[in-house]
Amino acid sequence: MSTYRSMLYIPGNSPALLQHAPIFGADSVLLDLEDAVALSEKDAARKLVRRMIEALDFGKILVTARINGADTPFFERDLEEIVPARPGAIRLPKCGSPEDVRMIDGKISELEERHGIEKGSIRLHAMIETAAGVVNANAIADASPRLSAITLGGQDLIADMGAKKSRDGWEIFSARSQVVIAAKSRRLDVYDTVWTDVGDLDGLLEETQRVVAMGFTGKAAIHPMQVPVIHQAFTPAAHEIDFSTRVIHAAEDAKREGRGVFAVDGKMVDGPIVAQATRVLELAALAKRGGGR
Repeated sequence: MSTYRSMLYIPGNSPALLQHAPIFGADSVLLDLEDAVALSEKDAARKLVRRMIEALDFGKILVTARINGADTPFFERDLEEIVPARPGAIRLPKCGSPEDVRMIDGKISELEERHGIEKGSIRLHAMIETAAGVVNANAIADASPRLSAITLGGQDLIADMGAKKSRDGWEIFSARSQVVIAAKSRRLDVYDTVWTDVGDLDGLLEETQRVVAMGFTGKAAIHPMQVPVIHQAFTPAAHEIDFSTRVIHAAEDAKREGRGVFAVDGKMVDGPIVAQATRVLELAALAKRGGGR
């Protein structure tokens, strides 16, 4: 089970925010060299992000660096600067095809070999932000064993589609569904897009609850105050934990007694229900262990 319910974007050109990245309470952080950084600050930002990755103790927090796209003059320099720092993952924006994945996989592999890094140890996240990327989600998910997650970039996708943004996100419901299915069928993590209205925490909670129900692994955040709300949405209710606990106990009893079929609360229980109960208890344990996280 992935433990990364939240992924907090940190601008790569902000020393103060980067320095505090490990204490914001997110399960993972995304050090951003792309949208959050002005063109004039790209060079300084990549050097700063590298130093922060090398110098800070992030503990169990997954550290991902979002580089600039392959269609920019910053792409190669970002990889050459960041890969030697050994982040947990590299996020590729505007990923529209399996060729994009294979291309960056090859470049990361070359840099790993050059710097004495175990091949494949730096994971890859494919960020789907276009209609073409959604259509190619299955092929993207199959493109490389280095790929560990697919993530949806909702703002760019809406723009690419010529759609109108709504509070309930109905315009990207189909895209979310396709991306989740592509990821989960390959046992990959899948992260939902950001909620851009920082002041509307109720809206964030409602949207996160919807994507949790759809099967998303986690959700991106653009402000530290959004992190506990995301975690709240991923925390099962008490009645779900109680039922799931009884399901797991009943399953253990049935296995011990050699029974293939059993019931809980008068309802027959099968493998999928046991799997769902296991996931509920894992999320409950994660919420308890993480405290404020």
